[in-house]
Amino acid sequence: MKRTIVKRMIFSTALSTLSLIAQANPTTDSNGVMASKDGKTLYTFSKDAAGKSNCNGGCATAWPPFVVGNPALAGGEFSIVTRDDGAKQWAFKGQPLYFFAGDTKPGEMNGEGSGGVWFVVKSQAAPVKSSSRGSYYDSVSTYDKYAY
Repeated sequence: MKRTIVKRMIFSTALSTLSLIAQANPTTDSNGVMASKDGKTLYTFSKDAAGKSNCNGGCATAWPPFVVGNPALAGGEFSIVTRDDGAKQWAFKGQPLYFFAGDTKPGEMNGEGSGGVWFVVKSQAAPVKSSSRGSYYDSVSTYDKYAY
């Protein structure tokens, strides 16, 4: 009897721990887009290769990488890539994540669509873009790029 109770307690504790690990990630949702914990919008660069940042030098000045602060949060769809300068950068589904230097306040998305290669990472179905034809909605799964 005691053995069964102990086994259940161990199993329950293990499940709770796994649940917390699976939910941990370095981001949050801010107005329907992925953001850092302090609310700064995150972007992907379509010229990056999976697991490799191609934004260095002056590019990284305008588009600072989302540098890893707590590597223990890696897992699931969040991974860590090593930049050319050796710094560690967060990636989502293999795509390195960046900030835009022109976003000065949390929640700003001034870099969206810049040069046709920079895109915010969507965190849920939300209005995507308004145009003369009206608003477009994207019901793609969690954390996909805005559709145009």
